[in-house]
Amino acid sequence: MNAQTKKNILPFLLLFAVIVVINIVGNFYFKRFDLTQDKRYTLSESTIKLIENIEEPVFIDVFLEGNFPPEFKRLQNETRQILEEFRSHNSNLIFQFTNPLEDESQAQQYVEELMKLGFMPTNINSNKKGKKELIQIFPWAIANQNEKSVRVPLLVNNFGNSPSENINSSVQLLEFAFADAITKITTEKKKRIAVLKGNGQLADKYQADYLLNLKEYYQLGEFNLDSLQDNPQKILENLNRFDAALIVKPTEAFSDNEKYILDQFVMNGGKTMWLIDKVVADIDSLQNENNATLAYPRELNLDDLFFKYGFRINYQLVQDLLSTPITAQSAQGDVPIDWLYSPIIKSDNNHTINKNINLIKLEFVNTLDTLKNDIKKTVLLKSSPQSKAVGAPLEVNLYEFMEELDEQSYNKGNQNLGVLLEGKFTSGFKNRVKPFSVITNLDEGKENKMIVIADGDIVNYNYVNKKPLNGGIDQWTQQIYGNKEFLLNAMNYLLDDSGLINIRNKEVKLAFLDKEKVEKNYTYIQLLTVGLPILFLFLFAILFAYLRKRKYAR
Repeated sequence: MNAQTKKNILPFLLLFAVIVVINIVGNFYFKRFDLTQDKRYTLSESTIKLIENIEEPVFIDVFLEGNFPPEFKRLQNETRQILEEFRSHNSNLIFQFTNPLEDESQAQQYVEELMKLGFMPTNINSNKKGKKELIQIFPWAIANQNEKSVRVPLLVNNFGNSPSENINSSVQLLEFAFADAITKITTEKKKRIAVLKGNGQLADKYQADYLLNLKEYYQLGEFNLDSLQDNPQKILENLNRFDAALIVKPTEAFSDNEKYILDQFVMNGGKTMWLIDKVVADIDSLQNENNATLAYPRELNLDDLFFKYGFRINYQLVQDLLSTPITAQSAQGDVPIDWLYSPIIKSDNNHTINKNINLIKLEFVNTLDTLKNDIKKTVLLKSSPQSKAVGAPLEVNLYEFMEELDEQSYNKGNQNLGVLLEGKFTSGFKNRVKPFSVITNLDEGKENKMIVIADGDIVNYNYVNKKPLNGGIDQWTQQIYGNKEFLLNAMNYLLDDSGLINIRNKEVKLAFLDKEKVEKNYTYIQLLTVGLPILFLFLFAILFAYLRKRKYAR
């Protein structure tokens, strides 16, 4: 081997050695370099801190192994990459991918067991060897630590979005999905929520889905404001041991003692979530021979308190052209009806609480006004522009929307239905005679926040005819709405779970092709993407041949 040959081979040997070293190092150390402008592949500080604090092994099983169409293959790859990123920060995080349908002889039994545990499959179209077929996949994972386990949904399925848009949304939320699961199974000391009772609040069975999910984050306890009638001071002290109070659809008026206890709880910094119905009306009351009911005002003796805090819930019902259909029985069979009393709410994505939330379904919702004071107010839920409010009392008839509607009358614009209030609240009993004496009365509160929704049934949309519907599926549309996720986010925000909030609030800007522009300039784009590389390759070949000929011609 002459000197010239050795000189030519040496760079290739060096390159080969570098590649081998990089591969060896890569097997022991995982690192991705995030060159995206929005740093979509960089874990947030909250996530890194959460992972680094894992002291005992967390095992994650992902049911996304197998051959999938390209968009689900992307979800599979992104899930694997995010978990590898997690593991690079703590070896106590262990994961594996499995295919629940791999063993065909036991696949059906396995599917049934997964569905019983709440892992609902997704049907997708697959193209194998030119033949289309419908296949089932389970876009889920399960996280385990010791005796604790929690489901991890990997697929966002928002109504109206294309499959590719849903996959993109799912990829955005992968970090949150796994961080959320790890939080649930590793948190030992939980904040406390008082679920208020004693004023005809919604029974637990109607809000079980929401309460069970809250229980994964927080410690819940029933609390009756009238439990110690002779010692209201003690009741207030007991309530102040909780971090938040959940008030769901009370139907009986609050006494002045009860109001004052709640007021001082707020003044002392206690967070509150009010889910209030100010009009008596529900779908079950229409099941009579007239298919009609009288909707009338419900007096809860809370108006003066709410006024001081900076809002008012009106004795009105919202009718919205953007609403869910229901079915009614007739001589011709089941008849679909556009039920304008059940608006579908599309999130404005204007806050962490409602960001990336699916459509929300409400039922017999009231309007809500915000009043001028020093409290910061953020509208979280509002009706569509094609809506209006009707005052109570009024008759509600099952068939009132079957006739041709005057759509021109539904032009009152967006109606406020849910609001977040933040700041230092003024006591509803300031400059008033107090119902009882307390050790420390506060007329001005500490920095605080509360959320008010003018619909007590926002937690109850999937409980029909005294039976819960599996998986939160709506009776009429067979869809799963975003009610539960919205309310979970709301409570997370109230209780300052900033870690989860920051992860969910991570902004990822997705780039989509302009379909109209692509179709209009199809030929030009084809030439640019296919023809231009070929042209460059051709020119390079000519240049290479010329230089080679010139070199050896000397």
